[in-house]
Amino acid sequence: MAREGVGVAEIFRHAGGGYRERMAGRLDAGRLKVMGAIETCRTAALGGHMYRCDGCGREHPLYRYHEHAGTESSVAAKETRREGQHLLSERDRQQRSGRMPNSPDTTALTGATHSTIFVAVEISLKSWIVGVHCPDASGGSVSIHTLAAADTAGLLDLVGSVRERVARELGARPRVMLTYEAGYEGFWLARDIERRGAEIDIFMNDPASLRVNRRAKKKKTDRIDARRMVRALKAWDQGDSEAMSWVRVPDVDQEDAKRLLRERDTLVSERTRLNNRIKGLLQLHGIFDLAPRKPEFLERLATARTGYGAPLPPRARAEIERAVAMLRLVESHIEMIEAEKKALLKAGRKAQDASDCDGTAMIAALTRIHGIGLNDATLLAGEVFYRDFHNRRELGSWAGLTSVPWASGDVDHDLGISKAGPSHVRKHMIQMAWRWLKLQPESAITKWFHAYVAKDAGGGRGRRARKRAIVGVARKLLIALWRYATQGLVPEGAIVA
Repeated sequence: MAREGVGVAEIFRHAGGGYRERMAGRLDAGRLKVMGAIETCRTAALGGHMYRCDGCGREHPLYRYHEHAGTESSVAAKETRREGQHLLSERDRQQRSGRMPNSPDTTALTGATHSTIFVAVEISLKSWIVGVHCPDASGGSVSIHTLAAADTAGLLDLVGSVRERVARELGARPRVMLTYEAGYEGFWLARDIERRGAEIDIFMNDPASLRVNRRAKKKKTDRIDARRMVRALKAWDQGDSEAMSWVRVPDVDQEDAKRLLRERDTLVSERTRLNNRIKGLLQLHGIFDLAPRKPEFLERLATARTGYGAPLPPRARAEIERAVAMLRLVESHIEMIEAEKKALLKAGRKAQDASDCDGTAMIAALTRIHGIGLNDATLLAGEVFYRDFHNRRELGSWAGLTSVPWASGDVDHDLGISKAGPSHVRKHMIQMAWRWLKLQPESAITKWFHAYVAKDAGGGRGRRARKRAIVGVARKLLIALWRYATQGLVPEGAIVA
């Protein structure tokens, strides 16, 4: 006898996918298994056989059913009935809106994202330790797997096999979230996984943000770190924003734009080291009046006399000449970088779109402000302003220029600035702040500095007051320049060419 009305299985097949998407992260493995069993029961997914009627000779398929469906606990049955009621309401809404198909669709589960596999990779040069937590894992257990170093294909094969197994058990394709620590490896793994087309959500985490045991002695192994990252990723996905901080993966062009100024900083440090080394070798023999960076240095070195009246020893002279050769090479590389920076500035002044990928137009705009040099503009455009900051607090916190409060009971004071951001950006901002005070005396930021120092130091020129105030100037200046570069707001009282 033909059944009348709508069956529970048909409701689940039509509306189950949308219900899972809305309830993502709130359905446990038991409920998902029951829903998957109901949707696949007596369908082609479980197989079957063809039945021939003895009376009329017609054939029709008879599909298998889940034998364990009747052995589910009463709790699971009650939860399933509740979900059936929600899905029935969803079916009614779809029927009223005209979106409900007329025939059952057993493929409604395909692509439904209703559960999550959490994967963490502890990367080292020796091997990769991979921690995996599946939706059906009991007690939050994390399985550990070992792969060869830099084995991206092996990692994707492991994730694929786990995903297929979980999909068979839950009756739907789960999503995968993967995390690993941001460090010396950079972003190549995230880009490689994206290039291979794997359906994996990648979240690079800041290792300093992960919670650790505060005991004096704590265990530290790659396996423990992998499990810790899995638990942090799961907690973060469930809404605990304090569990971890994730690192934004920049575009290749954005990351490459940082190299110019960073290479220059490295070369300038090397130039200083070589210059000091040559001066030290000369002072060993009582020679103090030669400047290694001057063009005529080698000519004067040939006729130089030591402090005790003798010529410079041959091995010392040879070492100094080799060091001078390295110094000249470094100086030539710095000149090449300076020429490239000037070319970028020239191109930026011709550019009309300030949102260009290499930031040349932004560099040209920043250099229009009196006191902002080419190195300053290159740093801000390539290192800071390409990022998406929602407000000034995010910008100041990222740069590590915000205070860290320490308040408990009667104790209430600050621990100084957080220093959480990149140190070279913070160092450069302090230098820019001192220069700003000299070159922009009528700006609102400069006036604030003098008022703060006068108030805090009782009208004097206290050193500690100036030290605290210059950090505030650096933070205010960074925010003002960010607003100028992104919104076109000129800093109050600033001189603009």
